[in-house]
Amino acid sequence: MIILNNIFPVFALIGLGAALRHMHLTGEKFLKTSDRLVYYIFFPMLLFWKIGASPSVDRGAVDLITAALAAVATVYLISAICLKLFRVSRFAAGSFSQSCYRFNTYVGMAVIMNVLGETGVSRFGILIGFIIPFINVLAVSTLIWFAGRAITIRERMRITLRALVSNPLIIGCLAGMAYARFIGVFPVFLDNTLRLAAMVTLPLALLSIGGTLTLKNIRAHFNPALLGCTIKLAILPWVGYAFLRAVSASVLSVQVGMLFFSLPTSPAIIVLSSQLNSDTQFASTAIVLSTLLSFFSMSAVLLIFLH
Repeated sequence: MIILNNIFPVFALIGLGAALRHMHLTGEKFLKTSDRLVYYIFFPMLLFWKIGASPSVDRGAVDLITAALAAVATVYLISAICLKLFRVSRFAAGSFSQSCYRFNTYVGMAVIMNVLGETGVSRFGILIGFIIPFINVLAVSTLIWFAGRAITIRERMRITLRALVSNPLIIGCLAGMAYARFIGVFPVFLDNTLRLAAMVTLPLALLSIGGTLTLKNIRAHFNPALLGCTIKLAILPWVGYAFLRAVSASVLSVQVGMLFFSLPTSPAIIVLSSQLNSDTQFASTAIVLSTLLSFFSMSAVLLIFLH
């Protein structure tokens, strides 16, 4: 029942998003607009609200942050080795690398909210604030390396800094941490406003994920995409668990961490891949496969660590 109660609702909304697109009740214009609304407004508001209302949230998350950073760095190195071992083309290299460690924040927030409630969401929000900048640096560095064109050090720094400073999720997390430390309590009118905004966020995000999934290019890129998914959904959780054990992480950190490690690949890999001349069709295939297969990785985590 734990899978039915906590994983099924998330995939039901993703499936509904795909069905609505198939029935032409939503279209490309609607999905792009909803993506922008969620990414730039509603999800940062949700993060700010959940983190900002928890004055003690920045205590006890160090073990999770340490383990997550170490695990992502390790898997990044594994993905770099696989680029050589499996002869992934330079054009697809940046997209492949991202598919191994970037995570779908929306799915993670939805599942953790269902399973662990407010405390889990706050811990996950703090993790996001630290892990997203690190992941962006890794992703941009790899994409630039395989971009196939000369890029100066100044240009590399500019692209990386822009990816960090302009990321609304990072801004929402940092603003929430600052609010939690210095104030910690929302006035009723503001709390109610943020609560209403939060109610829109995850359903709209999950519908958008479903609406953008396509099987169009899956056959051409299936094997390398499956390799990336295997690293993301099988190897990363094992590596992450080893680091969580190594730092003697708390029960909550282990639960949040293992769900984080089992999440599907982020749709954001298409954006960076497009900007820096990497294979967006491969990225699309990796997202579809990872989203479908993550049902099993997250279900396994629920049964082992939260049952």
